[in-house]
Amino acid sequence: MSDTPWYRDDRLLYGVGIEDTFIPQEKPGHRKLDEYELTQHYARWREDLELVAESGAEFLRWGVPWYLVEPRPGEFDWSWTDQVAARMRELGIRCVVDLMHYGTPLWLENSFLNASYPERVASYGRAVAERYRDVWTDYTPLNEPVVNAEWCGQNGSWPPYLTGQDGFVKMVLQLARGMVRTQQEIAAVHPGATFVHVDAGFLFDGDTSPLPRDLLEERRFVALDLITGRVGGESPIRPYLEEHGVTDADLEWFRENAVTPDVVGVNYYPHFSTGQVDDGVWTPVDAGTRGLRALLEAYADRYDAPIIVTETSLVGTPAEKIAWLRDSAAELGAMRAEGRDIVGYTWFPFFTMVDWLYRFDQTTPDDWFMEFGLVDLRRGGDQGLERVRNEAFDVFHELARGARG
Repeated sequence: MSDTPWYRDDRLLYGVGIEDTFIPQEKPGHRKLDEYELTQHYARWREDLELVAESGAEFLRWGVPWYLVEPRPGEFDWSWTDQVAARMRELGIRCVVDLMHYGTPLWLENSFLNASYPERVASYGRAVAERYRDVWTDYTPLNEPVVNAEWCGQNGSWPPYLTGQDGFVKMVLQLARGMVRTQQEIAAVHPGATFVHVDAGFLFDGDTSPLPRDLLEERRFVALDLITGRVGGESPIRPYLEEHGVTDADLEWFRENAVTPDVVGVNYYPHFSTGQVDDGVWTPVDAGTRGLRALLEAYADRYDAPIIVTETSLVGTPAEKIAWLRDSAAELGAMRAEGRDIVGYTWFPFFTMVDWLYRFDQTTPDDWFMEFGLVDLRRGGDQGLERVRNEAFDVFHELARGARG
């Protein structure tokens, strides 16, 4: 077996991802949001994995539902994940495991704000790595920390329902501590593990408010800068963090416990990753491949690490998806030809997802279907969700197989 990391195969690797947001907490006006439940992945996971294998994808971003796997503190139920992991091994699917793709167990009081959160999530991550070390070697400690901090800490939409810049900073500090401790604990039991840290890339077009544009440009990197120990005395983000309670001791802890991603994952959606903020309201601006290139260059220059596009797709017709597939893949090819260390491309989500706004409504999941995928979901008379490939599936297969030579 080669000692060369899988992402150093000297070509662009193609993968897909299954949307795995889990927000189990409910309250009046806020219902449970579990994408696996809403898309029937819990019941149809075998078919879903077979479709992944048939697509030609060389890796899969897939998440563990923490709130179900650890229903009580320190007690684990592996009955479902054991089956999924075994089938992934049979199919030869490399899984980049999303350990935390939003949402905490119901028993964790105040969710991410709980004082024990960093150790709780690290303990869970260690347990997963110990149990599946023979099949899973690649981990994302936490997906999109800045988006997580916005929804949970700035906008008050998800637990623990904090608001404002003070809430954002409190959340991002907790999330970053959890990311560090999770990587440390996994590395302790699986020294050969690969860590793919995934951030949501945002580009800001025009003037912004209530925060100035230069601060927003820095804030998008805040979690990765914290976990890698980059926030020091001269950091432009430091005054903002200190204004909202971050201390010298906090920053020193991150510097002393700095972790390094093996790969930096960047998520980019052409229809809404670029936009203008006005009074806290985000207005999307379609930036196409121009935005994709600008974002990847920003992360590559800042972190000097291999870059994977860990999410990209769009809601549209199959023809529109095919156009984006070809255009975005060609842009990555051009960047690689220029010497940029771009190593992977992920179509995410692989099939239809349910809009997060479903949580705040009382209509059916079907009313909130978003057709991002290479595979569409169609409700049958038995209420089952049939998996139907669209034309973009074949084009993805063509690109993935072509990349293998």
